[in-house]
Amino acid sequence: MSLKKSILVIILVLLIDQITKIYIKTHFTLHDSVEVFDWFRIIFVENKGMAWGFELPGNYGKLILTLFRLVAITGIGYWLYDSVRKNSPMVLTFCIALIFAGAFGNILDSIFYGILFSESTPVEIATFLPEGGGYEGVFYGKVVDMIQFTFYDDILPEWIPFWGGEHFSFFDPVFNVADSAISIGVFLLVVFNKRAFPKK
Repeated sequence: MSLKKSILVIILVLLIDQITKIYIKTHFTLHDSVEVFDWFRIIFVENKGMAWGFELPGNYGKLILTLFRLVAITGIGYWLYDSVRKNSPMVLTFCIALIFAGAFGNILDSIFYGILFSESTPVEIATFLPEGGGYEGVFYGKVVDMIQFTFYDDILPEWIPFWGGEHFSFFDPVFNVADSAISIGVFLLVVFNKRAFPKK
């Protein structure tokens, strides 16, 4: 896949990611939710750290995390450029473009959202470019998440050993379009590993 097509994929993912995040941030109060199906809902949460809610403690932890993301995306960007230059298989460049776009989308939140938006709370919707300034400084923004697929949320049958009769929910994490792009890119690399990395 050419560099132009890779950039097009990145721009498309970034547009969808940022449009959905900005819409949620400026139309939902924190933890506000809309049920689309029994197994799918839109819920607004903010992630201070990495995937699965992992956080590095303190303000320096957040700064280190954001700087690490910048270093990581620089490496991914070079990987994409090098793959295009070497005329690598299309599946490889496509997957790298997805991963780059996803990582960049979340970096934008971390770097800029703190200065662009007011604080989201359970009772107040955030405003864009508030008069009193944003809720945090540069590099300290929170990542906006809103997609949740809970495929099972019920009492387990009694016949299941150990956990029978107990409440169980499967796949509770809340994520965003950027996370989805990264996950899809990695998943496709695993599935099409031999095609992405052919033996010479």
